[in-house]
Amino acid sequence: MTDTTDPKVVPFATNEPKPAAKAELGRPRVLAIANQKGGVGKTTTAINLGTALAAIGEHVLIVDLDPQGNASTGLGIERKARRTSTYDVLSGSAPMRDAIVQTSVPQLFLAPSTMDLSGLELEIGQSKDRAFRLRTALNNINVGEPEFHFTYVLVDCPPSLNLITVNAMAAADSILVPLQCEFFALEGLSQLLKTVEQVKTTLNPNLSIHGIVLTMYDSRNNLANQVVADVRQFMGRKVYDTVIPRNVRISEAPSYGKPVLVYDLKCVGSEAYLRLATEIIQRERELKAG
Repeated sequence: MTDTTDPKVVPFATNEPKPAAKAELGRPRVLAIANQKGGVGKTTTAINLGTALAAIGEHVLIVDLDPQGNASTGLGIERKARRTSTYDVLSGSAPMRDAIVQTSVPQLFLAPSTMDLSGLELEIGQSKDRAFRLRTALNNINVGEPEFHFTYVLVDCPPSLNLITVNAMAAADSILVPLQCEFFALEGLSQLLKTVEQVKTTLNPNLSIHGIVLTMYDSRNNLANQVVADVRQFMGRKVYDTVIPRNVRISEAPSYGKPVLVYDLKCVGSEAYLRLATEIIQRERELKAG
């Protein structure tokens, strides 16, 4: 069933969060949400983590780098409204500011994607700066109009380790890895970690793994519990305490073009993403302090 009404923004708190002080913004923190496996919750995490961060006062830009454009659709941005996309940005025909659109969530913006992005690798594959297109596009993003000043940029990567994902890693401060609680989770994680090390060695020496978020968790499933235990043993403190549960409201929300926090603030999925946002902010504070 399609929701024909205009999206309504649910208030997240009784007091509206104060905007971050523009003078203190500087360069935004760039987190790439990556995993070469599809269906692990990358886009769902990008949308709902971005919404949760905005709800607690951050100014957030989501950069949709998946040609399928699911993050754009999930935030209610129709295809006809994507006049300038991340394809235009990475191909060099438009600056990032021209692609940015306001979502229905206060303090949450989006650079949308279109299917044109699927042909980008063929177009720029021989260019010397092919791995740094996104990094260049994000340079000086906080210079100019105050409405486009961001504290966080979340990059929703495609489900493959291609040139677009490499662009995201070359531009990112850290990688956030959604990991589905299933049998092959650790196998895919090992491949991703190797790619991160290669990018760190050749393109971005400051790149790190911010954390691993376990998704689609069902406590009734013995295999899911074993995966959680194995990943925590293998990756230690890199695994966030917050686990994202399987939740029908999370699955329903994109069909209405809304984050789950707007669709149903009280459901367990919304509560989990708010906890994850708080945990990420805490880790950010620890990084700055240490």
